[in-house]
Amino acid sequence: MEHAEFNKDLLKFLNASPTPWHAVATMKQRLDAAGFEELDEKDDWSLVHNRGYYVIRNGSSIVAFRTGAQDAAASGIRMVGAHTDSPCLKVKPNPELRRKGFFQLGVEVYGGVLMNPWFDRDLSLAGRVTLLDGQGRMLDTLVDFRKPVAFIPSLAIHLDREANTSRTVNAQTDLPPVLMQVPEEDTTGFDELLSQQIASDSGTKVRKILGYELAFYDAQEAGFVGLRDEFIASARLDNLLSCYIGLQALLNTSGEEAALLVCNDHEEVGSVSSEGAQGPFLSAILDRWCGAGKVKAIARSMMISADNAHGVHPNYLDKHDENHGPVLNKGPVIKVNHNQRYATNSRSAGVYRHISDELGLPHQTFVVRSDMACGSTIGPLTAANLGVTTLDIGVPQFGMHSIRELIGTEDGFTLFRVLTEFMQRKQVF
Repeated sequence: MEHAEFNKDLLKFLNASPTPWHAVATMKQRLDAAGFEELDEKDDWSLVHNRGYYVIRNGSSIVAFRTGAQDAAASGIRMVGAHTDSPCLKVKPNPELRRKGFFQLGVEVYGGVLMNPWFDRDLSLAGRVTLLDGQGRMLDTLVDFRKPVAFIPSLAIHLDREANTSRTVNAQTDLPPVLMQVPEEDTTGFDELLSQQIASDSGTKVRKILGYELAFYDAQEAGFVGLRDEFIASARLDNLLSCYIGLQALLNTSGEEAALLVCNDHEEVGSVSSEGAQGPFLSAILDRWCGAGKVKAIARSMMISADNAHGVHPNYLDKHDENHGPVLNKGPVIKVNHNQRYATNSRSAGVYRHISDELGLPHQTFVVRSDMACGSTIGPLTAANLGVTTLDIGVPQFGMHSIRELIGTEDGFTLFRVLTEFMQRKQVF
């Protein structure tokens, strides 16, 4: 895959994946097209060498792997991890608000949302719905309104003269989006509107909505930015970018070596769930793949946790350690924290630097300022759960956790090239 093709395909992936469920569905389509076989956790498995498989849990997390030419206990597994979720505004279970003829939906803040950028944006709505269909069968379906259907208007500065110096956002009262105007006698419910969209999307006749997990998202598509198109702007770059990079690396490996991609949901809220990185999903897959050889396989394995890094912002240079300010388009960022907020150690960092140097590709290093708190990733969680040597790395970006984020056009492709080589390396250590 060439550089330009990589970035154009990345935009398609981002635009097709407004929620974790859509992201996993998009990855499933690509894995199916590449000949990977889907496995069901309820069934018996009979894995063979030199094959590709994948497992989906809850529709929002996925593990895909190549078994390689020999037993994983002898070869180890080259693992890459990412997460499918992004901070957003999720619709509450009983969301309907009618005020002064405006139909609004109550929302719950999911993850560490940078809330101010959500105002005055064209918003759409997507997610998973559980329902009874026309025959009374219970099923899950994906829904995506696609077009802009909502807006969170700012309060005019004339009504808040201190807006530019002291305005704060109240998540309960300030964030309910406006979807339409309705007459006083209108009794149209959200479930009815949702049922109409599902019928339009899939032709499914809805007898009853039983539940949903829906999120508003930026209706503006991903695109190139800059006088020389040197940037990509999009929603959900944290961390669908890493999901895409890891998937493309797995699909482009030779298949001779055992390799695995895990994309977990719920990283943005702590990863404590059945499909999150603190849950048993990955370990359960490895148990069934490796059997009694799991401990030996882990001892020969390495995990690269890929999650975006904070690029040095030219307007806020003092927010970075002066020797560790990653620059966009200057290479992926090895993330280090000796208090174990990142799982990188000298050995795992050395493996990445060695491969990157062999390929003649750039890399950078990030350490948070000593007087600031450090974020974290699925890296330490996976390292602790499995006992696997782990590296934390990511593409540098601006605007992390905003509704629209920015990366350089070079760094994703660079990380893809290194991860592809890592996943087909005969010996990691």
